[in-house]
Amino acid sequence: MIVGLTGAYCAGKNRVAGILESRGLPSLDVDKLGHACLENQREAVFAHFGDGVKNPDGSVNRKALGAIAFASRDALFALEKIVHPEANRMTLEWIKGRKGRPCVVNAALLHKSAVFGKLGCVILVRAPLVARLARARRRDRLPWLDILKRFASQRRFAAQYSAETADTYSIWNPGIGMPAFSRGSARGKAGSDRRLERRIDEILAALKLEDKKV
Repeated sequence: MIVGLTGAYCAGKNRVAGILESRGLPSLDVDKLGHACLENQREAVFAHFGDGVKNPDGSVNRKALGAIAFASRDALFALEKIVHPEANRMTLEWIKGRKGRPCVVNAALLHKSAVFGKLGCVILVRAPLVARLARARRRDRLPWLDILKRFASQRRFAAQYSAETADTYSIWNPGIGMPAFSRGSARGKAGSDRRLERRIDEILAALKLEDKKV
């Protein structure tokens, strides 16, 4: 079985991926794979978006590119058109290497992946807006306007999975215990982590994958 894992920007899907890996399910981070694809296709990126997204060493300046891509639907579509074919090829190659064993494909744009029709189920990670904002600010250190643009580009994110045929399981990841929250966060984080792990174990049991724990 191929398990699809997704979530809106800074919902915390990588935390869920880590727990699934601890249960013995290898995970492919397609978003990180996208960084390699971006470099592989950098000449096409520069040709379309200009030298303003080029670092002095000739690599892609992902922050500058992101600011342009998330500013308009057309720019984002153009970037996806450049990067997605290579990401799809590498994703399918990785799955082939699993030789039919259960695995997880972790991708923000899971619904646009070539693997989508092959999924046994989708795990959709959700989180409160305030937690996502705090994560985005702390992790990516982007200006607030850029963060809000990324949020706006995904305003109908969950709806993309509501009508699909693959079973969809939701996981609520509130983010209690982050530095942006209260001083009593250590206890809150422990409780939140336990609830998160219990929910994941419930899903694995429903999928009959609980025996994959390591």
